[in-house]
Amino acid sequence: MKISDIVYKKPSEVAKMERFDLVSPPQKQATYLTPVAWLLSLPDLLKYGAKINKHGMEGIKPPYILLASHNSFFDFKMATKAIFPHKANYIVAVDGFINREGIMRKVGCFGKRKFIQDLALIKQIKHSLFVNKTILMIYPEARYSMTGTNEMLPDSLGKMMKMLKVPVVTLISHGHHLLQPNWNLQNKRKLKTTADMTKILTPEECESFSVEQINNRIIENFRYDDYQWQLDNHIHIKEKNRAEGIHKILYKCPHCLSEGQMDSKAHTLFCQACHHTYELTTLGQLKALEGESKFTHVPAWYEWQREQVRLEIEAGTYHFEHEVDIDSHPNSSGFYRFGKGKLIHNMDGFVVSGQWGDESFLLKKAPLENYGTHIEFNYFGKGDAIDLSTSNDSFWMLSQARDYLVVKVHFAVEELYKYTLAKQK
Repeated sequence: MKISDIVYKKPSEVAKMERFDLVSPPQKQATYLTPVAWLLSLPDLLKYGAKINKHGMEGIKPPYILLASHNSFFDFKMATKAIFPHKANYIVAVDGFINREGIMRKVGCFGKRKFIQDLALIKQIKHSLFVNKTILMIYPEARYSMTGTNEMLPDSLGKMMKMLKVPVVTLISHGHHLLQPNWNLQNKRKLKTTADMTKILTPEECESFSVEQINNRIIENFRYDDYQWQLDNHIHIKEKNRAEGIHKILYKCPHCLSEGQMDSKAHTLFCQACHHTYELTTLGQLKALEGESKFTHVPAWYEWQREQVRLEIEAGTYHFEHEVDIDSHPNSSGFYRFGKGKLIHNMDGFVVSGQWGDESFLLKKAPLENYGTHIEFNYFGKGDAIDLSTSNDSFWMLSQARDYLVVKVHFAVEELYKYTLAKQK
């Protein structure tokens, strides 16, 4: 089954399907596949001039943990170069195994459902480090960055590092978002990219530091901003469609405050309600074609939207509701559609429901069950998506409607988590 296929199944039929194996120990990368991975990565590494600057890496050999930023598929190719000539085990989202589970496991990948507690994960991580004696590759943000800036990291990282007591290294890329932003996957841009590979924690520090100190060290070393990097390095991106799709992440007009009325074409971003228009310049800056530029920096506009959602949450007025297509993803065979249902996200968390004849579906998620959520734009032509997982399934809620504001929900999940946690304390 192709990921783009729409295959209808009843919830009762999906319930009988085999579940994705989340507990088997990760395999050590097959020796014959290692040079294949290098060869597959080489053309793009040469094309985009991928350069890696290493800091404090002298004498660092597997096993160790590599925390990598996540901006595009090119991240995986850069990581292959960074760890050369060593092998790795990779934590990969279950949807990454569709139609290729066998080969994925042979190259060292093991699956995880996003943003849920996974009791088997620590055993698999220990197996990677202490049995396979390899590098453990983690993309801790667990989703592509929306604006080429760092996303929220889980507090559990510090606990894990303190328990494992192995070196911790970061791989922070620069330019990967600009190369292929997740709001426009159709057109790769022309630019040279770099990355910084840095040892940030020794085993001794992992043992002696508190969990809070470890988390602070990780956060300090996990900051990046592709748009600022572009400006600082005077990198011009001259593709005429460089702004196409950016309205997916900049959904709220800072002039008239309308939501879901933003659109983009070629190198411009504009509001269909008040008609304010911005150009995304070749240096990645926003410039109003008339009047005041409320924002010149893409991440600043993005974070302003987060603040607006936070204000709704603090006022207790946040509420999002939308009709959606509900897809189930029980295993690596693909997605199965139940039908149309309703997604509600408010101060009490998520409620997703549907009724199809004598078959029904109900999924509830309280605010503290998800510190983040996985979203996609126009996922294989099926619409924008919000992905919510349980321990044995992942449910994708999709819609092609303009007012299906998945980025707003993404903000709200994170801010509601922080708000509820603070309120409990």
